[in-house]
Amino acid sequence: MGNALRFLCGSYQRPAAAEEPQALGPHGVTVESVGVSALAQDLLHFHVTSEVPRGLSKYVSSSKKAQITWYKQLLKAWSEAKPPPKSPEEAATLIIRALQKLQKANLEGLLAFYGLPLPQTTEEIFEVPPSWPQGVKFELQTLPVDQKAIGDGDGFTVYVSAVVPREAASLPQEVKEAATRRANAQAVKDFKQAKTIQEHVIAAGYRFLKVPNQGEILARKYRIRLRGIDAPEVGMPYGKEAKEELVKMIQGECLKILVYGEDKYGRCVGDVYCNGVFIQEHLLKRGCAWHYIAFDQRPEFAMWEKEARHGRKGLWSLPEPEKPWEWRKQRRNCH
Repeated sequence: MGNALRFLCGSYQRPAAAEEPQALGPHGVTVESVGVSALAQDLLHFHVTSEVPRGLSKYVSSSKKAQITWYKQLLKAWSEAKPPPKSPEEAATLIIRALQKLQKANLEGLLAFYGLPLPQTTEEIFEVPPSWPQGVKFELQTLPVDQKAIGDGDGFTVYVSAVVPREAASLPQEVKEAATRRANAQAVKDFKQAKTIQEHVIAAGYRFLKVPNQGEILARKYRIRLRGIDAPEVGMPYGKEAKEELVKMIQGECLKILVYGEDKYGRCVGDVYCNGVFIQEHLLKRGCAWHYIAFDQRPEFAMWEKEARHGRKGLWSLPEPEKPWEWRKQRRNCH
């Protein structure tokens, strides 16, 4: 296997200089040429040193420990491939097949790192149908959630890396340019100018975040409302406890959010999953929220609430628990 990698690495040469400059990938060669050879180089390096490539963490959200696991799987897949991949499409297919359980955002980030095609045929390669429930408009794979961004028991703010394909495709040109100007200002230690630029980026709905094992990255802000439930407000009985339960579940974690749409406040309304746990189910079963039946008629939600009621769990241990939507209405009427 090492010989196959060395042969491919040795046969690769930089393309001849062109009259017009070409876009460079993360390995410093043209994006059109970097894919297979750069992957082979990195696998050979990993085979010898057990080190993953520098710069990969700017494209993916997982830890270095997770990346090492990926490269072990890729190394095994390469050694078993007969013949080994020679085209960008073949290399992309090898990565997809070897890392089937990888989160979509990380898989696409890894392909982007090597300048490999982001296949529109991923589902054909796996031969599985789309898994989104009816009504889902898009999926978010978030960066780790900050505890301070959790407002109450059913709402919080998340950030999504701007390098994942969906975000990169919609990244405003002015934000791209601002990120470049800020980097240039930091390089010459003009921190006042960098701060001013950063404020414009924040106003546009983005932020520069320091993420463990990744350094500083640009990310997009999303406000999230948990679909189908209504937790007590923080000022209500059991409101503090409901928030604390949500904090315990999601702080510091990366989430998968299936977004169905936006509410009148501009929040993304969605189903939230953390490490395989369906957050709404957990909160309802613990008695931390009501089933918000006016906006969601899923029978399982009613069943989970009923179980908590019968067990007198959480807010159902109170003598007369008040519906959050009625509490909010009363406060609006008072003002």
